[in-house]
Amino acid sequence: MNVCIVGAGRAGGSLGLALERIGWWVRFLQRHDDLTAAAEGVDLVVIATPDAVVSTVAQRIKPVDTCPVLHLSGALTLDALAPHRQIGSLHPLVSLPNREIGSERLVGAWMAVAGVGTDAIARGLSARTFPVSDEMRALYHATAVVASNHLVALLGQVERLAGAAGVPFDAFRALAEASLKNAFELGPAAALTGPIARGDLKTVEQHLRVLDSGERDTNRSLAREAARLVEHR
Repeated sequence: MNVCIVGAGRAGGSLGLALERIGWWVRFLQRHDDLTAAAEGVDLVVIATPDAVVSTVAQRIKPVDTCPVLHLSGALTLDALAPHRQIGSLHPLVSLPNREIGSERLVGAWMAVAGVGTDAIARGLSARTFPVSDEMRALYHATAVVASNHLVALLGQVERLAGAAGVPFDAFRALAEASLKNAFELGPAAALTGPIARGDLKTVEQHLRVLDSGERDTNRSLAREAARLVEHR
C-alpha cells in the first residue's frame, strides 16, 4: 500500500512509522507544502494535522475518485473532508507521546472508524475497531478526554496532596494502577472501595475539612460520582 500522510507530528509520525514497519510506502507532506497532487499515485491520503486546519487542508488536495481521504481526529465529522467523495475517519484510542512509542502502541490498538478507507490500516496494524457515527462524535470524544486527560489531571491532584502530606507521589503508583485494573476487570461499581463504598460519611467529612479550598471542589464532585456507583451496586 502507498499512503500520503499530511502532517508529521505525533499522530502522523506515529502512524507513518507503524505503517512503514509493516511494509507500506509512506510519503510525508507538511500542511504548508503544495498539496494539490497529494492524492495522485497513492492508495490513501491521511490528514494528520491539528483539527482546526483539517478542512482547509482537505480543500487544497485535488480529489481523485479512486483515492480515499481520511482524518485522524476524534472530534471532527466526515464533513470536514469535503469536497472528496471517498472519505473516512480513523481515531486511535491511545496516547501518542512520540513517534517511537506511538508506533508501537498503534499495533493492536482500539480505533474509532467511520466512512471508507479505514480497513486496510486497521488490518495492517491488527487494530480492533468500532464504528462511531457523526451524530455520536462529540460524545465519543468527550468520553476519550475523560478517560485520558481527566485521569491525568486527577493524578495531578494526587501529586499535590501527596506533596502537602510529605509523602512521595510514587508511593501511590501501585494503588492507582491496581484500582484502574480492577475497574476494567470487575467493572467500576464492583471495583469501588473506601469510605463512600462503606457508607462512612464521617471520614468523607473529615477529608473535606482538611483539604485546601482549592482542592475541595474536585474532591466533593468525585465523591458524588463515587456515590453514584454505590447506587448501582
